[in-house]
Parts: sequence; C-alpha cells; structure tokens
Amino acid sequence: MEWFTFQPSEPAAGSELFAEEIPVQQLARQYGTPLYVYSRRALEASYQAYYQAMADSPHLICYAVKANSNLAVLNVLARLGAGFDIVSVGELERVLAAGGDPARVVFSGVAKQRHEIRRALEVGVHCFNIESEQELEHIQEEALAMNKVARISLRVNPDVDARTHPYISTGLKDNKFGIDINRAPAVYARAAELSHIEVVGVDCHIGSQLTTTEPFLDALDRLLLLMDQLQAQGIHLQHLDIGGGLGVQYQDETIPSPADYLVSVKQRLVERGYGDVMLVVEPGRSIAAQAGILLTRVELIKTTEQKHFAIVDGAMNDLLRPSIYSAWHTIVNTVQHADVDSQVYDIVGPVCESGDFLGKARDLAVREGDLLAVYSAGAYGFVMSSNYNTRNRAAEIMVDGTQSYVIRRRETVAEQFASESLLPL
Repeated sequence: MEWFTFQPSEPAAGSELFAEEIPVQQLARQYGTPLYVYSRRALEASYQAYYQAMADSPHLICYAVKANSNLAVLNVLARLGAGFDIVSVGELERVLAAGGDPARVVFSGVAKQRHEIRRALEVGVHCFNIESEQELEHIQEEALAMNKVARISLRVNPDVDARTHPYISTGLKDNKFGIDINRAPAVYARAAELSHIEVVGVDCHIGSQLTTTEPFLDALDRLLLLMDQLQAQGIHLQHLDIGGGLGVQYQDETIPSPADYLVSVKQRLVERGYGDVMLVVEPGRSIAAQAGILLTRVELIKTTEQKHFAIVDGAMNDLLRPSIYSAWHTIVNTVQHADVDSQVYDIVGPVCESGDFLGKARDLAVREGDLLAVYSAGAYGFVMSSNYNTRNRAAEIMVDGTQSYVIRRRETVAEQFASESLLPL
C-alpha cells in the first residue's frame, strides 16, 4: 500500500507509519481514536486504473457506493467523472449531495420501494437494474403515473460460482439476486411490450472479493449467449454491465489488475460482434479498500495461560468484517520498536462479545499506549459500523499530501440519544 508507508522519523529512533506525507501518530493525536484515515491519492489512482483500462472503448465506471459512502469520497470520484452504482434512495441522495451526475447512476438492489423508484425517475438515473419480474411491473406503474420513461436493464443470475465467501457470493441459483438467465428472454420480451419502459442493457454481478478472472469471463460468455438470443428476438442492447467484485490483497492473495481482466472482456466483446456496446463496471472494494486504514490505540495488554491479548479502543462495531466473515486485515504497529519483544496477540476490542476482534494470532512487538493501523479498511469499514454498546462511531478524515481534513466528525453520546424519546408520565 504505497500511500501508507513507513518512513524515518525524528526525534524517534527507527521509522513510523505515514499516510501520504503525514505521520499517523500526528493524526491520532489531532483527531483521536479509533479513526478512519483515507488517502485521496489512493482513491484517484484506483479509479484511474479502471479508466485507463477502458478509455479506448465505450464505457461507464459506476463506483459501488455501498463500499464507502462518505460524501468526500464520492466527491473525489465524481470530480474524476465517475458514475455510481446505488442500492437505495439514501445512496442516491448521497451521490447528488456529493456532486454526482444522476445520468451516470445505475440503481441496483432487490427491494426498491415505490418512493425510491419515483425519486430515481424524477432525477433521471441512467437505468434501473431489474432484479425480479414484479419489480419490472412496479417500475412500469410508477413511470406511467409520472409520464416518464424508465430505462432498464435486467440483472441476470448466471449460476456462476464466484469461489468467494458464501455471504458475498451473488451469482448462484440459491442467491436472492437477479433473474434466472434461462427466464431472462421472456422477461425482456415483456419489458419490450411495456409502454413506459425502455430496455437498454443487461447486468450481472456474481460476487465480491474475486481473485481470478475466470468467474468474470464465465459469466460474460453466458451473457453474450443471452444477447445473441435477444438479438434474434429483435431486442438490441446498448450496454453490458459486468458488475464489480474484483478483489484486493488483504493478506497474500494474488489479484488481477483492472487491466488484466478488462482486456479479456473487451477482446471477447469484439470477437462476438459487440465491440460497440457500452461496457459498464461497478467496482467498489477495489477502488476504496486500499485507500483507507483504521487507527486504534492499545488500551492494555492482557496475558492468560492460553493467550496474549492486545485490547484496543477499536471494536467490532467500528470494523465488522473480521467478526462476520472471519476476514483478515493486516495489522501493524505504527512505530517500530527495537526494545520490545514480539509476541503472538489476539487484537480485541471492548465490546461485550467473544466475536469482538480485529485480528487473531498476530505477531507484534507492542506495548500499552501504542497506535496500531488496520490496513485495507477503506471499503466495508465505516459503512458497516454501528453504535452497539452505545459506542460513538469513529471519525473519518481524508489526507491529501501534507493536509488532512475532517470528512465526518466523531459522534457524541448525546447525538445517539437525539432521535429517542421517553414515555410520558
């Protein structure tokens, strides 16, 4: 992670971790912990990797807002020309508030409510990714009532095994997402009949944290066969959306770059006669994950006959992924000690759950008061955080060279209470 690097420090001996050009120790003193720290340069570089891989062909890069929905993060990407993949009207309002173009928004999600459909029609999103036949009828009804034409694509379920964690696999027949690809031609035929529906594309998303290109290409081949069928029905699509899901290196995974897999995708499109079809991608994790770290302070060291525990002020309510996915995040001491012996620690938080851990069996040289950094926390970090145990959610900051900016201040307990009421006497 080239935006979070160890550099020589003065007057301390050895080296310490920097976020771009700022020591993270300085950030922790200034803003407190636990603290999410994002690198603007990292966000921009990750987006540009997709743009450069797709610049020579018709394309739309729709960042998946669910990965990290902070307004400043969205604004950085909007300034670069990004589109957005959303799954709720709340995410739509975030995109608009951050300066995003609604005409570059695709609206995904299995349970769009009617008020959400109306708002998306009102602002003019690029298209709805339809996930059921009932949803298609709902959108037709709302578009008719508003005298609008709703642009749609079908999210098809190709029954492709993404070979990822079962909780983040979305392209198998037993998943809740999408329309069975074998049923899709009939649904497209129905959509083409509807008065206030314009069929513009096909969409497929098979899962998250994919580490090889084979599942993408397997799904693409099935989409291209479907497009051939639709052509024969007289339905010509303007775009093909291959979703997101490209993974990142949390531990020792070997991850293809955007260019690695998109060159194969584009080659297949050209070979099959679809080179002029707009290619849409919906990356989230691969843009945001490596752009963020979570800083957390060691409150105390606890040793039992079986374990060494480093108990920190960050917890499962701040970063949920380790608890629900057994996800690995690299954890480092932000200052390298020469005078402290390393031990194998479980890094645990103060929440009253045995599942409250950020990492297990980590070899660290650490002492009370040290500042740890949890890497690859820019995606599915803060967005999944909660107030469990009435803990305030962390602050978020953005680093830009030598400058840092508060992009979400730390909550207060009073703010947690603000929407609650006592019963009358």
